[in-house]
Amino acid sequence: MIVCLGHRISDRDIEHAAQDGTPDFEALQDETCIARNCACCEECARDIFSNACAKVGAARAVAKAAAARPLAA
Repeated sequence: MIVCLGHRISDRDIEHAAQDGTPDFEALQDETCIARNCACCEECARDIFSNACAKVGAARAVAKAAAARPLAA
């Protein structure tokens, strides 16, 4: 779904940025210009970015825990 009409930024673009390690919403704005002009999309974009970061964090935690488990004999 297109989130920012002015800059043609989709929810997938935002999710990919989170997966690629964009540290915060301001950095996302620097990379994409999302919510910089009219800011109509800001609330939705922040929600999508926050949810995507939470998913990335959870996935990394699971991977880290799996890597820390000793292999069964």
